[in-house]
This record gives sequence, C-alpha cells and structure tokens, in this order.
Amino acid sequence: MGKGQAERLMPLIQDVLDEAGVALRDLDAIGVGIGPGNFTGIRISVSAARGLGLALGIPAVGVTLLDALALDGPRPMLACLDARRDNLYLQRFADGAERGPDLVPLSEARDWALPGITVVGQRSDEVAQSIGAAHAPAAHAPASAIARLAAKHWQDPDLPRPAPLYIRPADAAPSRETGPVILPG
Repeated sequence: MGKGQAERLMPLIQDVLDEAGVALRDLDAIGVGIGPGNFTGIRISVSAARGLGLALGIPAVGVTLLDALALDGPRPMLACLDARRDNLYLQRFADGAERGPDLVPLSEARDWALPGITVVGQRSDEVAQSIGAAHAPAAHAPASAIARLAAKHWQDPDLPRPAPLYIRPADAAPSRETGPVILPG
C-alpha cells in the first residue's frame, strides 16, 4: 500500500476479526511485525498494536519479519528481505552459526553462505543462485507466522514491549536549516 496505511489499518483489523467471528475483547494477545521494512508502516503497526494491547489489557508481541520467514523452515537457513538499492536484510539461522539481522549489499550475500543452506524470502531465487544454494518458499505466510510466534511467546513474563526494528537509517531526515518553531502554549 503506497499511502493511507494509518487510515486503513483499524478498519482492516475489524474486517479480519469480523471474518473470523471474533471480537477485540476475545483476544488474549496481539502479534505485530516489527520489521525490518518500511519505516512508516512499522511505526504505524507497532503503535496500533501497543495501543490496542494497552486499551484491552493484553500483551502485544513483536515478531521480526525475518523470524517469521524462518519459522518451521529447514536449517541452516538464510532469511532475506529486499531492502532496495541492491541491498538485503539478512538473518542466518543455523545451530552455532547464527548471524544478523543486518543490512547487506547483494554482492556480499555470498559471505553468509553455509554448506546446505536454504534461502527463503524476497529475492531468494536471486540470492540462492549467487551463493550456490537452494531456495524455498517460507513455510507460512508472514501474518500466519507472526500469529504463531506471538501465540508461542505471549505468556513470557519477560516479554518486552514491541519496538520497531530499524536496521538502516531513515531515508528522510529533518531539515538541517533552522529547527521547528515551538509556539507558546
């Protein structure tokens, strides 16, 4: 969605609940994707999940999209998301050889290879070809994986509040000219 995420999110949540025959008060927890990805989309989704969780008195559980891609997949696995400009967000899932998440130029993806590794996610075919590995679809759709991981962790007493996972700096920056004017209250 190019624009209008904030305006569309709450009605979309209600549509999904209606389709499932569930009300907000029936929820035990809220799972939310925390990134990496679109800065605005992440801020909106995390804010909405935390706000709903607070209002309903239930926990909000943050799940990275790379963890969601890797859920129930073979090991070793390289989860990747397109970060634009020939960059990728990568995370390697392998016993004793975990790595990431990081922002990596596509040309350096080969440094993340391991024998027998399977690549999943966006541009997985391209990455797999460049590192001489197999690629496969993720075992679950992102929303389903986020829900499954949230259901697994929502009762953890040490569960942190969800926060955006920003791996790279924002493309937009405040003006370097004079700062905003604070109006008297």
